[in-house]
Amino acid sequence: MSGVVSFLPVALLAFVFVLSIVVVVHELGHYWAARVFDTDIDQFSIGFGRALVHWRDKQGVQWRIGWLPLGGYVRFAGDENAASVPDQDDLAALRQAVIETKGEAALNRYYQFKPLWQRAIVTAAGPVANFLLAIVLFAGLVMAIGEVWIEPKVRVQNPAGAAAVAGVRDGDVIKRMNGEPIRSFADMQNFTRTHAGSKVVIDIDRQGSPVTLTATPTLTQIDDRVSGRLKVGILGLENHPEARIERRRLNPIDAVVYGADQTWRVLSMTVTYLGRVVTGKIPADQIGSLLGIGNTAGKVAQVGAEGAPNAAWGLLGAVVALLSLTAYLSISVGFMNLLPLPVLDGGHLVFYAYEAVARRPLPIRIQAVSYRLGLALLVGFMLFATWNDLQRLRVFNFLGGLFS
Repeated sequence: MSGVVSFLPVALLAFVFVLSIVVVVHELGHYWAARVFDTDIDQFSIGFGRALVHWRDKQGVQWRIGWLPLGGYVRFAGDENAASVPDQDDLAALRQAVIETKGEAALNRYYQFKPLWQRAIVTAAGPVANFLLAIVLFAGLVMAIGEVWIEPKVRVQNPAGAAAVAGVRDGDVIKRMNGEPIRSFADMQNFTRTHAGSKVVIDIDRQGSPVTLTATPTLTQIDDRVSGRLKVGILGLENHPEARIERRRLNPIDAVVYGADQTWRVLSMTVTYLGRVVTGKIPADQIGSLLGIGNTAGKVAQVGAEGAPNAAWGLLGAVVALLSLTAYLSISVGFMNLLPLPVLDGGHLVFYAYEAVARRPLPIRIQAVSYRLGLALLVGFMLFATWNDLQRLRVFNFLGGLFS
């Protein structure tokens, strides 16, 4: 019990640290894109609920920090309906009100009257900012502290495992999986984990000779130190004792290339993973929520601080580890916001696509219904993911133990 209580403040602080960076950068993407197009902005908020701190800048923008740090938003002048995409009648009423109070010239500063391509850029700028943040973090970390690289040279861990059955031998070097280059042992693990139950074509270098095999990773439950119980694909391989291990630090140019490549790999893996969940090839109980992110953030901070000679170095190690987690989370947030749900940026882009074709906004009734359906789907998804995390973290077992 005392261990759980002492862990909660660490998890909470780590969660707020990671999520705040991701949310601030996302909303700043929208904000600065709007500024480029000279758009009037009423409010920039980090967090929801009553403002803990707020102030107004010279441009008239109210900056606020809400007490609930679970998101944020940028509110443009005249932005009143839920989907932020008014129909033709709303536009007409807003246009008339702006002309009467501020003059016709003021229309050019309202987001709703910007050219369609500008509104689309402002909307997409949030997810793009998340991807750029990931690139910067990956690049900065590989320049500052380097990356531990392990050669994808393997040894059979389980003689009855999928790899051994397929014909993989000790000393084989994995080169490609389904045509995707495998440059490290971590690449091999990540690919395998997301392809449980599917045939994987493995290209191998066997003592200088190319060999191609086909194996099917087995869905296996593991206890991960950071994420708890997970169900992942396993081939039954481990690091070979003679595999080369290096710590690589890159120059700025190579680091940016590495950051972009790493971001693309994580994004591709995320899309693949979600697609396999939707098609039923991976159990949906692996989807996590903010609760899981908080737990992971706390564990990552603890692992990063381990072995430090003093508190200062421990704090530095925790921050570095959390910045790496922030990069991964930023990619996930960028991707999720591009999903075509009306409450997300991707839904707004779908509305704009309709407007581009129909040459008028989607009728307000359809917008309202779409918004409600999208919100219901999002809330349902969050509840389902939270239930998964409660099960994975064995919260019910813990609570049951308190009363047994």
